[in-house]
Amino acid sequence: MAEPVVCIPDAKVALSTASVYPESTATAFEIAARLGYDGVEVMVWTDPVSQDIEALRRLSDYHRIPILAVHAPCLLITPRVWSTDPWVKLQRARAAAEKLGASTVVVHPPFRWQRQYARDFVTGIWRMANETDVRFAVENMYPWRYRDREMLAYAPDWDVTKEDYRHFTIDLSHSATARSDAMHMVDRMGDRLGHVHLADGKGSAKDEHLVPGRGSQPCAELLERLALTGFDGHVVIEVNTRRAMSGAEREADLAEALAFTRLHLASAVKVPRP
Repeated sequence: MAEPVVCIPDAKVALSTASVYPESTATAFEIAARLGYDGVEVMVWTDPVSQDIEALRRLSDYHRIPILAVHAPCLLITPRVWSTDPWVKLQRARAAAEKLGASTVVVHPPFRWQRQYARDFVTGIWRMANETDVRFAVENMYPWRYRDREMLAYAPDWDVTKEDYRHFTIDLSHSATARSDAMHMVDRMGDRLGHVHLADGKGSAKDEHLVPGRGSQPCAELLERLALTGFDGHVVIEVNTRRAMSGAEREADLAEALAFTRLHLASAVKVPRP
């Protein structure tokens, strides 16, 4: 005889501040605290508060919500945030994470036109990872598509498992856009999977970042596997709420995403009855 036992990992569920866009970074802290998230991941972008360590510390203290991760400014819209030098951006992201008590810096692979940065990226990430206890978790991306054309915008590759990194971030919206098998990618990442961006997608050429459960990605399956394997990283809700017609609708989407994650970040296992 055996009885089912629920296995729940130590992983914390965080809200990405990008999930409230076009609302502010400060709004993300308010919502995360009100809905019961375990913390936030700060997307460093054009919002001045997202770039200001002391302002972020005050928000964290006021709302009693920890900053668990920092997403380095590596988007097309952040070419001048924290310098135009991509290595300086990463150094500042690491310093911010250390000062704010965050365990992870999320970083995208370089754009292909950043030739010198791309050439040195893998060795450079290892060098930086060796200088700190903060995890540099490199995130899977996707090819850019327009009609029947495909552009490889990232180097060394959008599929980060083709390179040797200490830690990875899996993003399920990106795997949907890439039309790749997310679970196979997770298999290749193995115990180097250190961070999760949870969102859904339907395979559109546009990066959708749907609320988990509204697309075709194995969001529930991934969460249940994390529970079974005792995942100790962070699961970050990174969804697109730009089409929300009101603050209440946006908050409802983020509450639904949190409920989905809590539900599936547990897995029933059978153990022998003594």
